[in-house]
Amino acid sequence: MQNRVISRKDLASFVDDLIKTKSAGEVIGIKAQGNKFNFGPLASAAELRLDYDISLLPPKKYFFPQTETVLKYEVDKTPKVEAVAAEKPLCIIGVHPFDIRGLLLFDAVYGGKEPDPNYFLKRNNAVIIGVDCLSPNPKAFAASMGTNVTEEGFDLMLTDLGGDYFVTVGTSKGHNLINKAKTKEAGAPDLEKRDKVRKEAEKKYQVSLKMKKEDIPALLDATWESKVFKDRSETCFSCGSCVMVCPTCVCFDVQDEMALSLKGGERYRRWDGCMLTEFASVASGENFREHKEQRFRHRMYRKGKYLVERYKYLGCVGCGRCASACLAEIASPAETYNLLKEAK
Repeated sequence: MQNRVISRKDLASFVDDLIKTKSAGEVIGIKAQGNKFNFGPLASAAELRLDYDISLLPPKKYFFPQTETVLKYEVDKTPKVEAVAAEKPLCIIGVHPFDIRGLLLFDAVYGGKEPDPNYFLKRNNAVIIGVDCLSPNPKAFAASMGTNVTEEGFDLMLTDLGGDYFVTVGTSKGHNLINKAKTKEAGAPDLEKRDKVRKEAEKKYQVSLKMKKEDIPALLDATWESKVFKDRSETCFSCGSCVMVCPTCVCFDVQDEMALSLKGGERYRRWDGCMLTEFASVASGENFREHKEQRFRHRMYRKGKYLVERYKYLGCVGCGRCASACLAEIASPAETYNLLKEAK
């Protein structure tokens, strides 16, 4: 599968053709939303903004919706339960490497012994066209997490070379798609230019870890009693903004909603997060993480230790969304891990 180079004009034609023919499903792309950016359906290639820093919500929302019905039931004379799992082909354009790495974690979490059908019906029917992030968000530290670039998890990856885009072909699906566009084969000079552009982008990150990412689990092992957790959490509003914008938060709550007729209803799941006050509450009324300090510490351990131990993936990709969304300015894992190292 030969990497390609495509001009801006021909890339626009390629995207417009995808939108028109729906050959890869509904086309979702990164678009301006006021002075921010977010993913949404594309009406034309002119809406696409591949020069963005970060989206308000990660593209995980297309595979793991904020609210999703998982079954419907009837409780009349003959009770009936019907599973609900929607299959919807999608082509998502403009996914940054750190968000792709977030999806790889989702694949691991939801792909256990009994893979989640609701997630994988959508995930397996999606085309992922990534784009390298060349203008990082000021709160981001993806370079420290090794997620500023990725060699897996995409069908096509775009890198802005100035006049043209370098196209890294990741799968046969991507190969078949890009073959329909007007391109040329990428040569050694193109590859060198792509690598140079990536290295220049890496230097633009303003936040960094004061340790190797591989050292985070051991650091947390040694700092459970650290005063850093209490100090950092004192101003927390328990609003959950940090976990709701996170590309690696996988938790959900399950609710049943009965119809007014009382003859049936539906069960749905919706995003939930460990920083919310009632997250660790159980039916008896006990709350196992009642205090802000406990919830804050749990989030840092989940990101930096628990997910690594269970799935071999760090639970933070350094995108910076949590820090941007946090009114108390305490959410950044990088800042907390750095403080823990300094206080150790």
